[in-house]
Amino acid sequence: MSSLFRVALTGDSFKNGVPVYPDFDLSLLKGTEGIEVVPFEEHRPEIGPDQLEGVQGVIVLTPAVSRASLARSEDLLVVSRFGVGFEKVDVAACTEANVVLCTAVGAVDRPVAEATVGWMIALSHNMRMKDRLVREGQWDRRSGFMGSELRGHTLGIVGLGGIGRTLVKLLDGFGMNRPLAFDPFLDAQAASELGVDLVELNELMEQADFVSVHCPLNEQTTNLISHHELSLMKPTAYLINTARGGIINEDALFEVLSSDQIAGAALDCFVGEPINSPHRFGELDNVILAPHSIAWTHELFRDIGSTASQSIIDLAQGRRPRSSINPEVFDKVSFQKKWERLKIDLM
Repeated sequence: MSSLFRVALTGDSFKNGVPVYPDFDLSLLKGTEGIEVVPFEEHRPEIGPDQLEGVQGVIVLTPAVSRASLARSEDLLVVSRFGVGFEKVDVAACTEANVVLCTAVGAVDRPVAEATVGWMIALSHNMRMKDRLVREGQWDRRSGFMGSELRGHTLGIVGLGGIGRTLVKLLDGFGMNRPLAFDPFLDAQAASELGVDLVELNELMEQADFVSVHCPLNEQTTNLISHHELSLMKPTAYLINTARGGIINEDALFEVLSSDQIAGAALDCFVGEPINSPHRFGELDNVILAPHSIAWTHELFRDIGSTASQSIIDLAQGRRPRSSINPEVFDKVSFQKKWERLKIDLM
């Protein structure tokens, strides 16, 4: 057992020695006896093996964690991702290196779901264009931008995880039809108990008035929604993506939006982030855009910080965290020996 558990923060956590996100609450971690929090001296797009020497945990904002990153990870026990996405982390390499990968499961559910509801209303009520009419002094054009209520319309959710389930709860009371969901990892009985009808993706695309994407980006979901799927949508339907760029084929989406084959879209994520020059979707009036931050709130950053902290504290003190991406690592004898060696001696 160890007397000190060192946790590093990736270099993008700070700018000129000042936290980039002051709301990222690590007070629980910093206030735990036997745990020391230290920043990386520099930011790199991919974590270097030298940066992980001498630390038992690391909280990762944007850098990638590759097999090369873990080349000298004899003393590393946990990688904790800021948020719930982990497409830039080599999960298999973590397991092989006896490293637990944790994400802030649950922390993002409410803010992303709430932002999605906001976008549904903004799209269906033509809020963007109505704002422009006043700014440009075109008051008399208002009758050309009649809106629609959520009442009587159908939501289709692609990926019924924590965010999707929270979204269903938030929309209760808006008078919408029974939601549809596509999720190959959920059975129809479980979906029914959540008040949702489980359907195939094509059926969802055909029937939904709002298609909201909440699945992870991986080999199976890359270009999950492309030319064929978009061609099935109603001309009055809207598409919302708060998940990851690449799940929706951007060329196909631009084509249907620019030709008014669907009513509009709201996009928080894109292929090739960060976007540092004007994006082509910005040319379109039927699109609302955000720089992968539509759900950023003070509460979100507080909860991500506390969730990440608790996972690390649990591991440091010899307890399994509430959730992990690679739970199979706990069954490895080599991991168990490493864990026993690195966890804090509480005696």
